[in-house]
Amino acid sequence: MNEWRHLPPTARGIAVAASGAVEAARAKDAEAFDEAVEALAAQDQERSGLVLGAVTRLLVEASHQDGVDSDDVRAVLAHCVREAMTWQAEVDPQVVLVLLAGALGVYDPEGEDAPPKATAQARHSALLIASLLGTRPFAEYLAFAFGEISRAEHHD
Repeated sequence: MNEWRHLPPTARGIAVAASGAVEAARAKDAEAFDEAVEALAAQDQERSGLVLGAVTRLLVEASHQDGVDSDDVRAVLAHCVREAMTWQAEVDPQVVLVLLAGALGVYDPEGEDAPPKATAQARHSALLIASLLGTRPFAEYLAFAFGEISRAEHHD
């Protein structure tokens, strides 16, 4: 919590809730994960989606420095779903794909079904990020994401 005290209240709430959800996912602690997902889902969905999407994109780019192609997206999706299925039976590959495609800027919600509900978005974002992180520190990528978003907002 203290590492995020410099952030505005909305961003701080997202950072704390996202950290809890991702860390519980990394630990595969189902009880803590369910509680953390509820806390994350209670945050502003648009803002948390922006932040978690930025973290996801940064992690994918860090893992695929020569660029990302459709085979890479399939591999990331398959890895996340296989890993999550070992302890989260309700993981939905379609939701993971929507979140991954959205993070990479290739998802067009026009003509699609409604976007994932807040709880599904929070659950699957945390699972996807935990899968992508490996041993990398979540806080570092979260800080980069907040920095990118802040710069983009100041340039608009």
